[in-house]
Amino acid sequence: MLRRLTPVLLTLMVVALGITALAARPDDGTPRRSADFVVLVGAAGLRWDDVDPRNTPTLWKMAEQGAIGSLSVRSAHRPTCPVDGWLTLGAGNFAAWNGSRPGGGCPASGVTVEEPDGIGANLPDQPGVVAYNQDKLAWGATPGALAESVRCSVAVGPGAAVAAARPFGRVDRYESSLPADPAGLLGSCVLSVVDVGTVDDDDPAVRAAQARQADARLARVLAARPPRSLVLVAGVSDTDTPARLHVVVADGPGWDGGWLTSPSTGRSGYLQLVDLAPTALAALGRPMPERPFLGRPAMTVDDRPDDLRTAIAAPADADREAAAQRRVAGWFFTLLAAAQMALAVAVLPLLRRARRLAGPHSPAPVSRRVVAVVELLLIAAALAVPAALLADAVPWWRGHHAGWWFASVTALLIVGGTAAVRFTPGHDRTLGPLGAVAGLATLVVGVDVLTGSRLQLNGVVGYSALEGGRYAGLGTVGLGVFIAGALLCGGWLAQRVRRGWRPAVLVTVGGVAVVIVGSPYLGADSIGAIALTAGVSVAAAICTGGWLTVSRLAWATMAGLAVTIGFALVDLDRPAAERGSLGRFLAALGDGTGGLTVHRSSTSNFQTLVNSPLTVLALAGAALVWLALLQPWGGLLRLFGIYPAIRAAMAGTGVAAGLGGVLGGSALDVAGAAGALVVPMAALAALRVLDHSTDRTVPDGGRGGGEGGAGPSGGAGPDGARPSGGPRPGGAQVPGGPAGGAVPAGRLRSVDGEGSASGDAGGDGAAPGRPGPPAEDGVAAHPRIPGQVTPASTEVPAR
Repeated sequence: MLRRLTPVLLTLMVVALGITALAARPDDGTPRRSADFVVLVGAAGLRWDDVDPRNTPTLWKMAEQGAIGSLSVRSAHRPTCPVDGWLTLGAGNFAAWNGSRPGGGCPASGVTVEEPDGIGANLPDQPGVVAYNQDKLAWGATPGALAESVRCSVAVGPGAAVAAARPFGRVDRYESSLPADPAGLLGSCVLSVVDVGTVDDDDPAVRAAQARQADARLARVLAARPPRSLVLVAGVSDTDTPARLHVVVADGPGWDGGWLTSPSTGRSGYLQLVDLAPTALAALGRPMPERPFLGRPAMTVDDRPDDLRTAIAAPADADREAAAQRRVAGWFFTLLAAAQMALAVAVLPLLRRARRLAGPHSPAPVSRRVVAVVELLLIAAALAVPAALLADAVPWWRGHHAGWWFASVTALLIVGGTAAVRFTPGHDRTLGPLGAVAGLATLVVGVDVLTGSRLQLNGVVGYSALEGGRYAGLGTVGLGVFIAGALLCGGWLAQRVRRGWRPAVLVTVGGVAVVIVGSPYLGADSIGAIALTAGVSVAAAICTGGWLTVSRLAWATMAGLAVTIGFALVDLDRPAAERGSLGRFLAALGDGTGGLTVHRSSTSNFQTLVNSPLTVLALAGAALVWLALLQPWGGLLRLFGIYPAIRAAMAGTGVAAGLGGVLGGSALDVAGAAGALVVPMAALAALRVLDHSTDRTVPDGGRGGGEGGAGPSGGAGPDGARPSGGPRPGGAQVPGGPAGGAVPAGRLRSVDGEGSASGDAGGDGAAPGRPGPPAEDGVAAHPRIPGQVTPASTEVPAR
C-alpha cells in the first residue's frame, strides 16, 4: 500500500513546496498620499558622475535631504532617446516616438509644439504616436496616461510637453521656458513637469557647464515649489550609446533620506523610468489608470550611508560596472561557446577509443596522461560560468583594462575550482567529478541568491540594470546553472541510497531548489520555479530505473500543473498592483489583452534565439549528446543504465531548462547555461564508464548480496582506481580470482564502485535469487569467469 501511495505523497510534497515558495510575498509597502503637488523635473542624460557639491550645489543639497537611487531609463526603443524617455515618463509604460530614425538612432527632427491660445499647447503628432505604440509595439503603452489621471497638468519646455500631453495631444498649461518666478505656474495644477535641459556633451568641461545650467534651473523650481509638494528629479534618458544609469532624487514629505526602490525592481537604490508616473499618482492619492501602469510606486529604505559622497559612490560604481558588463559579457560567452565546441571535438576520438577491446587487433588505448588532461579541461569548462559569477566579488570593472582584469580573476577561480575538484576525496570514482562540480555550482549560485543576489546584479553572467528586465533574484544564466547543479546533486545523492529512497531524495533536494528559485524573498522567479517543479517531478518519476511510463508522466504532469494552478489562484486573488507575472498574464487574458504578453514573449524568444551566444552553447551541447554521447559507442547509454538516478537528473534538467527558457522569454539561454555544466560532466562520466566497460565482476568475499554498499569493480580499489596486478584493459586475469565456475548473482560486486547501498550495480541489479539486469548490448549479466578475455560486447555466460 505504501509503495502505491508513494507517487501521490511525492506529488503532494512537490506541490506544497512549490505553492509555498511562490505564494508568500513580502509587504510591498505601497506609499499612501503624502503630497498635494508633484513636480517632475527631468534632465536628459544626467548621471551621478555629473553631480558634485561645487558644480551642482542645489542637486547635491537636495540629495542630502531626500532619497536617491539609480534610474534605469529603458523604453520601447534602444537607445532611449530624450523624446522616448519623456514619452515613457508620461505613459508609465515602455513607449517610443514614431518617425524616421537614421541608423537606428534618435529621430532627426524635434517635437512640434503648437501654442494656439497662449495658455496650453497642442502636439499634433500625439495621436499618431499613441496609435503607433498601441498597434505596432509589443507593450501596448498609452502615451499621456499620466496626464489623463489628473485634472490639470503643467509642462515647461518641449520635453515636458511630450510627457504632459494627453493622448489626443492637449497640454493643459504650457511654457516654452522656465519663468524667472515659476511659483504661480507650478501652483496652478497638482502635477507639473519641467524640462531643465540636456546633459549630453562628451567634452568634460562642456558637460559640466550643461549640468551647472540644469542645476541653476532646478534651484528656481525648488525656490518656487508649492507647499507640501513632492519634487522628483530624474535623468530621463540616454543621450548616446551604450545605455547608462541615471540620477533620480525624491524630496518631500515622507521622502527624507534613504534609498529609492520599488516593487518593480525589488532592489534598494534602483528605480525604473516607468515607476515615476505611478509614484506621482500614489503621492497625490489618485487612482491608477484603468489599464495599470507597468511601473510601480517608489518607496524608501533606510540603509543609505550618512555621508552623501559615500552614498553617491555606490550608484556611480554600479553605472561603471553595468557599462563594463555590457562590453565583457559578449566576448566571455563567445569564448565559452568556442572552448566547449573545441572540447567536444577533442572528446570524440577519446570516446571512440575509450572502450578497450580484447585481442591483438584492438586499437591502442589513449595515453592516461592525455585522458587526465582532457578530464581536467572538461571540469574547467563546466566551472567557467560559476567562476565568472564569483569573479564579480572582485571590483574588476574599476581598472583601466576591465576585460583583462575579469579574464584574470575568472581564470584564477577556474584553476582553483578545478584543483578543488581534482583533490576532492572520491575524484577517481566514476561520478566523483560530476558530484563535486554540481555541488560547487549549486553552492556558488545558491549562496549568492540567499545573500541578495549581489553577484548577479550587473555581473557578466548575471543581469544588467541597463537592460531593465531584472534587478533582483535569479537571472537567466543563474537559473540554468542552478537547475542543472541542483538536479545533478540530487541525482548524485539519490544514486548512493537504496532504490526505494531515491524519489524522496530527489524530491527533497528539488523541493529546496524550487523554494530558492520561486520565493519572492530569494530567486523571485515564478516561471523558473514552475519549470523546475516539472523537472523535479520527471526526475523523481524515473530515478528508480525503467522508462517514463504513462502513469509516471501523468504524476509528473499533475505536479507541475498543480503548482501552476495553485499559484495562479493565489496570485489572481491579490490586488492588481501586487500580482506577479503569472497573475498579470491571466488577468490580461481575462480582459482581452493577453495577446500583448504572448507577443512580447514570442518576440523576446526570437530575438534571444538569434542574438545570444548561449544559443550556440545549447545547440552545440545538444549535438554532442545526440550525435556522440547517445550513440552505442558514446558511453552515455551505458552510464544511464548503470546510474538511473543520473539519467533522471539529466532528463529533469532538460525539461526544466527548456520550459524555463521558453516560458520566460529567453529561448535557449537557460538550456545553454545548464548545458555548459551538464554536457562536459556527461562527457567525462561517459569516458570513465567506457574505461570500465571491460572490467569483470568478482566475488564479494563470501558475503551475501543485497544490503551492503557496492564494493570495488573488477579489481578496482575502494576509490575506483585499479590496483597493481588487477585486470588490465582487454580482460587479463585477476590474480587470486577463481579459475572458473559460476558465482551467485547476489554475490557480485559493482562494476565501478559507484553503486548504491542496495548492493546492485548502479542500484538496479537483481536481488538475491532473482535474475540480474541485462548487461550492455543485451547480453545477460550472468556471473563471468574473471579471467575471461573475450570483449564485453560478445561475452557468453559462464558455464
